[in-house]
Amino acid sequence: MKSWLQISRLIDAMNERVGRNIYWLILAAVLVSAINASVRKAFDMSSNAFLEMQWYMFSAVFLLGSGYTLLRQEHIRIDVIYGRFSRRTQVWIDIFGTVLFLLPMCLMFLYLSWPFFVHSFQSGEVSVNAGGLILWPVKGLMPLGFLLLTLQGISELIKRIAFQAGLAPDPGEKKQDKSAEEELAEAIKAHLVAPEVVDIVATHDAMHADRKDGSAP
Repeated sequence: MKSWLQISRLIDAMNERVGRNIYWLILAAVLVSAINASVRKAFDMSSNAFLEMQWYMFSAVFLLGSGYTLLRQEHIRIDVIYGRFSRRTQVWIDIFGTVLFLLPMCLMFLYLSWPFFVHSFQSGEVSVNAGGLILWPVKGLMPLGFLLLTLQGISELIKRIAFQAGLAPDPGEKKQDKSAEEELAEAIKAHLVAPEVVDIVATHDAMHADRKDGSAP
C-alpha cells in the first residue's frame, strides 16, 4: 500500500503543479479580451484570432484543471442522502462511484477524443473563420485533460482505500480554506506588487478586521 500511496502523491503533485500554472490563463484571457475590445473601439480593427485565443485558453483551464479541481475536492456534488451516512460509508460510496462511474467515463472520453485529435493534427485542421487559428492544439487538450482527470481519479481511489485500511488520513477534506479567486488574487499580488506594498495592504486589512471586532479603537 505504501507504494500505491507514493504513486498517489506523485499524481497529486503533478496535478497541483498543472493547476497552479494554468489558472494564470484566466488572467491572460481577460487581458486578451480587454486589448481586443480596446483596439476594436479605438482603431476599428479586430481579428477572429483574438476571440479564438480566448476560447482556447478557457478550454485549457476547464480541461487541464479538472484533475486539479478533483484534487481540491471542488467538483460540484448534489447531496441528497450522502450526508446522512457515517464518514466511512461516505468513503465507500466514493470508492464505488469512482470505480463504476468516474473512471469508466474518463477512459471512454479519452478513447473517443484521441482519434479526434490525431485526425486534426494529421490534416493540419484550421478554423473556418477568417483569420482563425489552427485547431489541433485545442483538440489535443481533450485527451490530455481526461488523462489528468483519470490519473487523479486513480489517486483519489488509492487514498480512500488507504483510509478505509487505516493507513491514510481522511481524503475528503478540502485542501484549502480560500476560494480559487482569493488564491489567484494573492498570486497576482505576489508576482506583480512590491513586497512592501503587500505588507502595507495586509497591515491595513488586519487593522480593519480589529476595528470590526472591537478589539482596537
